Order: sequence, then C-alpha cells, then structure tokens
Amino acid sequence: MRWDGQALQATTPDALPGLAKISNLIRSVQTPEFAGVTFHEVAAKSALNRVPAGGPVPFAWTINPYRGCSHACVYCFARPSHAYLDLDAGKDFDSQVIVKVNVAEALRRDLAKPSWAAEHVALGTNTDPYQRAEGRYRLMPGVIAALAEANTPFSILTKGTLLRRDLPVLTEAARSVDVQLAMSIAIFDDSLQSTMEPGTPTTAARLATVGAAVSAGFQVSVFMMPILPFLTDGEDHLDAALGMIKAAGATGVTYSSLHLRPGVKEWFARWLNTYRPDLTPRYRTLYGDGAYAPKEYRGHLASIIKPLIAAHGLDIAPTDPGTGSAVAVASKPSSHRASARDSNGEWRDKGRSMSAAQLTSAASTLF
Repeated sequence: MRWDGQALQATTPDALPGLAKISNLIRSVQTPEFAGVTFHEVAAKSALNRVPAGGPVPFAWTINPYRGCSHACVYCFARPSHAYLDLDAGKDFDSQVIVKVNVAEALRRDLAKPSWAAEHVALGTNTDPYQRAEGRYRLMPGVIAALAEANTPFSILTKGTLLRRDLPVLTEAARSVDVQLAMSIAIFDDSLQSTMEPGTPTTAARLATVGAAVSAGFQVSVFMMPILPFLTDGEDHLDAALGMIKAAGATGVTYSSLHLRPGVKEWFARWLNTYRPDLTPRYRTLYGDGAYAPKEYRGHLASIIKPLIAAHGLDIAPTDPGTGSAVAVASKPSSHRASARDSNGEWRDKGRSMSAAQLTSAASTLF
C-alpha cells in the first residue's frame, strides 16, 4: 500500500479499543521517517460528517481524513476528541494518528446518494488535512476531485505547505465549484513556534504557500488563531505579523484570542510551566475559571488589532467559531459561513454557543 518497504508493527487485539468499536482497523504503521508516530489505518464507512444541530458553526458538513495531528500544537482545540478513542489529549494526540485510507472512495459513495444536496463542506475543522503524513498518503487530491465532480463547494483551512502540491487540482475544481482557502498562522516568532508548534512548517514557508495560492488565482485568508496573551498579543508583534501577511498577498485576516477547553488547558499548562513559568500566574488569572479569556481582554485585543488590520489594507474577516472553517472573502459575499461572529470576535447570536459536551460531540463525529 502506501507504506510498502517500511517497518510495520502489528496491532494487538486489545490495542485502540475505542477505535476498534467504531471502525475497521486495517493495520498500524511505524516508520523511521516519522519517529515516535504510529499511523493507524482504518477503512471508513463514510467520509462526510454531519455537524450537530444547534451549534454556532455556520456549516453542516465536514471531512476529516486524519484524526490526531503530528503538528503537535500545544493549544490545539481538537485535542479532547482523541478521548473518544480511549486515547489521551496530550502525547497520544500528537503521536497516534488515525488515517482513513479510503476516504476518497467513501466520499464518492456519500456524494452519490440521492439525498445529497451539495451543501458546503469544510475541511480542516478538527485536524489538519495537510499534516506531514499527507505527503505519503495523498488523500486530498481524491477528496478534492470527488467534491468538484459532485458540484459540492468546499473550504480548506491548513497549516500545511503541502497545499502547494494540490494547487493544480484545486484550480481545476474552482472552475466548477466555490473553493475557499485559508492558511493558519498563529505565531510569527520562530523560537516560540518551535516549542509550541514543533511539527508545523515554518511561518516563512506558510507565508510562501499563501503567495503561491494567490499566484494561482485564489483569494486567501490568514487565520491568526489563537492570539496568545502576553506572548503574541503585543502591538509591535501584531503589526509586524500583519505586514508579512499583507506582503504574502492575503486578502483578509481572521483572529481570536486563545481558548483553553478541558483537555487542552492541562497540556498548555505543561508547556507554560516548562517554557514560561513567569506567565503561569497571569494565565491562571485569565483562564482559571473558564475556557475563554475574559470579555475585557478580548475587547482590549480588538482595540489593538482592528486598527492594525485596517492600516495594512486587509479585510477583517468575521471569525468562524471553530478554527476549522475557512472564511468568505469580499468577492464571495454569498457564503453563509462568515457570519458566526462579529469583527470583534464575539458571537453574533449568544444563544447559539455550544456547550462543552456539544463541542466534544462535534469534534468526535468522524466515523
């Protein structure tokens, strides 16, 4: 298959009990190229995931070819979803990656159903479809082609520079359906990025990918999510970051402050206590009683970043509630996905906020 010639490790009957209950585990793969990471290949029955009704996200369908992510971002909101497979939200999330090796075939079956209404599909809503393993598995070209052939509009949010590989197929897809692209770049400090996002491409490489997508004819938004209190929220840092985003050719920016749900908070605290223990008391003040920074902090952040975004000639793209949604740009005003939050990063409809249980459920509807 895709790992021919690589070292394999057989899966014991009692391994991954949560996964065994919900999917068809084919094999588990380890290779020196991805030291410390195990890939668990599964045959998915379906590729399209229905987003639970009643939440704030303005899209109804997602596709997640992978579960878990070798990008290993310490702040990743999707970490708790690994508990659904009896895996932990920390090291397991980074090193035990579930791969739907037949995702394109499963998607074609889903899209061929008479009930499919060609609704917008979001990719990158849970874990990154262009994480490093995609270079081996090459799942995304088949996914993109299947969506385009079924006249289904879609969006991709990624930190991965592998997006450049698929620009030709994305360009072809955009001839028949609406294709939205967004690049996630949260940190513009190389030293900080190397410890907080150790498995991601460099900021410079991601900005170059934005430029390549723009050159291919796409309008690309950049997700500055999350902005980290006392680490990346300084005016000078934000000004320099926005200058680089503008120079890369991006159309707009989406931002939000850090939020730390249970399962993420503990892993982030471990990083904080290791690398920046001086900030631990300040973070405890901000996040000790909840997942979100206080509204006062979010308002202060908005008062700094919004004038900077305007000064750099970038659109302030309304923030979708999950980091997995792409953003409608000015040339595509018909997209309903850009209306979940206002330009201050606040919910437009406070009554639509998801509970912690709903968020966990939404992140877990992968199989």
